[in-house]
Amino acid sequence: MLRFPFATLGLAVLALCCATHASPASAVGKQTVCTITVNSSDEKEAFSRHLPASKFEFVELVERGRPDWLESARRKHVRCDILVISGHYDGGDYAGGNEFFSEHVDSREFLPVDEMERVACTDRDDGLFSHLKAVYLFGCNTLNPVPLRSAADEIAQSLVESGHSRADAERLAREMSPRFADSSRDRMRHIFRHVPAIYGFSSVAPLGPTAATYLDRYFRAGGASEVAAGQASGKLLAYFPGRSLTLARGSADADADVGFQRDVCHFLDEHDAPLERARFVHSLLRRDMAEVRIFLDRLERYAAVVARQPRTPAVDAALADIANDAGVRTRYLAFTHATRDSALRVRLIELAERFGWLAPEEKLAELARFLADRFAQPAVTAADVEWACKLNADHSLDAAGRALPAAPSPDVVHDAMLACLGRADRREAVLQALTSASDRDVQVARVYLRYRPLDDAGELREIAGGIAQMRETSAQVRAIDALADHRVSDPQVLDDLARLFPVTTSLEVQRAIAGALIRADYQAMATPALVRTLRVHRLKSREGRDLIDVLIDRLDAAS
Repeated sequence: MLRFPFATLGLAVLALCCATHASPASAVGKQTVCTITVNSSDEKEAFSRHLPASKFEFVELVERGRPDWLESARRKHVRCDILVISGHYDGGDYAGGNEFFSEHVDSREFLPVDEMERVACTDRDDGLFSHLKAVYLFGCNTLNPVPLRSAADEIAQSLVESGHSRADAERLAREMSPRFADSSRDRMRHIFRHVPAIYGFSSVAPLGPTAATYLDRYFRAGGASEVAAGQASGKLLAYFPGRSLTLARGSADADADVGFQRDVCHFLDEHDAPLERARFVHSLLRRDMAEVRIFLDRLERYAAVVARQPRTPAVDAALADIANDAGVRTRYLAFTHATRDSALRVRLIELAERFGWLAPEEKLAELARFLADRFAQPAVTAADVEWACKLNADHSLDAAGRALPAAPSPDVVHDAMLACLGRADRREAVLQALTSASDRDVQVARVYLRYRPLDDAGELREIAGGIAQMRETSAQVRAIDALADHRVSDPQVLDDLARLFPVTTSLEVQRAIAGALIRADYQAMATPALVRTLRVHRLKSREGRDLIDVLIDRLDAAS
C-alpha cells in the first residue's frame, strides 16, 4: 500500500501481479498461495522453493507503485488457499499502529489491519480470505494475546464511570471481557474467520533470513505436506526454537466474541447501505457506555467519514435521530464528565460535537469544564499544562482562564495552566521556573514554551543569563534544550551559551549547548576562536563521536 489518502476505498492494500492470476481457471487443480511481501522476501522464497509448482500457484499480491492492492484482488475474485505475510508489525492500538510495514525508508508499501478487516467483512463467505486453509504471519506480535482495549480492569473502570457500582462493574467486566476480545491475536482470528491454522508470533519474530532457514529445515522434514492439509499442526513451532511462534485458529460462529466481530463488520462491510450503518451506530450508542467506549475509535472514524461524504435525506434523518436522542446524549455526557482519563475525555467531547450533541459554544463550555476539573486537582502535571495550551491554541478559552478560582495549592504547574489560558500575569512566573533548580518546574516551563514561545529579545537574553547561573543538573540541560527549541539567532544569547561551554564540568551540559548551537544561527558565529574553545575544553566522551563533534565539523566547514 502506498502512503497517500483515498476517498471511498479507504486504505487499500493487496493486489494481483497480473490479470491471469485473477482468473479462477488459471490454476485449476492447484492451491493458490497468496503472498504479501512488504519487507523481506526470504519467507516467500522458502515456500516457493519447497512447494511443487504442479500443486501450488504463487500470487504476489503487492503491486509496487499502485495503491489499490486489496481492492484489485477482491474485484478480480482472487481466492487464496494459503496466505504468507512478511513485514514488520506494529500492534499499536486502534487509534494508531496495527499495520505491517517495511524497514526500508524508501518503501511506500504497507498493510493496515483495518483494511484487512474491511476485506474480510465485505466478502465474508466468498472472498479473498474466505477459503484459506492456513495463514503465516511473519512479524513480531502478530498473535500477541495482550488486550489492546478490552482488558477486564479497563472495562470495569468504564462501567464505574458509566454509573455501575464497583462490585457490579467487576462482575460485568469479567462477563464482558471475553465478548470483546481485541488483542492482535483476536483481530487476526476475526479477519481469518474459520481458518484452521494461523501461525504467528506472540512476541519477537526472527528476521527474514533466519525465518527462511527455519522454514527450509521444516520443509525438508516433510512440512510441505502440512501446508494445505486444512488442519492445524504444531510441528512447525518446533522449528522456531525460542522465537515465540504460536498457533491460533480463526474465529467460529460459536465463539463468545462473535457478536463483537459482527458489530465491527457493521462499520466496514461495503455491502451495508449508509442508512443501515447510521441506524446501527444509533443502536450501538444506546448500549451501556462501557460498550460505547470500546467502539470509540471506530465511532470517531465513522463520524469523520460521514462528515465529508455526500448524504441522502434518509441518512440525514437517521443522523438527526442520533442528535435528537436526549437519553443517549445525557448518558454520554455524564460518562464524559466522570471519565478520569484526560485524553479520552477530550476525544469524547470532540465526538459529541460531531454527533450533534454539542453546539460549538457548548463544546467550548465542556472543554472549559474539563480544564477547570484538572486545575482543581492538587497534583496537576506537565500533561495538564499541555492540554491547556493545546486546547487554547486559538485563545477561544481565554474567558475560561479568567473565570478559574484560585489554585488549591499554587505552584508553577497551576501558573503555567493559567498562562496557557490567557493569563498574561502568570507568564513571568513560568519563565522564571525555566531557570529554577527543580527539574519538574523546568519541564513544565518547557512544555509551556512549546505553545507560547519566547518572542522578545529581552526575554531570551534574560533566560540565557539565568541558565548560565544554574547548577549543573538535569534541570540545566532541560533549560538549554528549551532555549534550543527557539532556534536562537540573537548574538548575545549565543555568546552566553558559548561562554558557558568551557566552564561547565558536565558533559551533558556541553552536549546540550552543542545541540542548541547546531539548531541556532551557528554560521554567524563560526570563528576559529570558537572552534578552538570547543576542541580544547570539550569533556571526553566514552561513547565516541557526539553532538560536539558534529558542531565542530559544521563550524569548520562554515568558517
